[in-house]
Amino acid sequence: MGAFLWRTGLVGLALWVVTLIVPGVQFVGGDTAMARIGVIFVVAVIFGLVNAVIKPIVQVLAIPLYILTLGLVHIVINALMLMITSWITEHTTHWGLSVHPFWWQAIWGAIVLSLVSWALDSLIKG
Repeated sequence: MGAFLWRTGLVGLALWVVTLIVPGVQFVGGDTAMARIGVIFVVAVIFGLVNAVIKPIVQVLAIPLYILTLGLVHIVINALMLMITSWITEHTTHWGLSVHPFWWQAIWGAIVLSLVSWALDSLIKG
């Protein structure tokens, strides 16, 4: 349970950094600091579930695109995972992650999220 909480916290931190760097990606809801932290944590859990359930299916279906683009389609798939998380939180709770307008903000958000997650993992393991 501790590993799950730790990993979810790191994903939440990475998502928070993305909202600071990429315009158009933001958290919606949470009037107080503790409520905002709760929103970030719940979004991180939903993002983790989306990555665990939907992403493997999409990756298997996109194998020809991985070969054709030499792996660059991975960025588009990560952007799609951000958009799915945004859609789930906006349409079920009316708070959470907001990515507007779609294409370039989601792409840049996916790139920044990958880099920040890599940096945090490097710091933790190193």
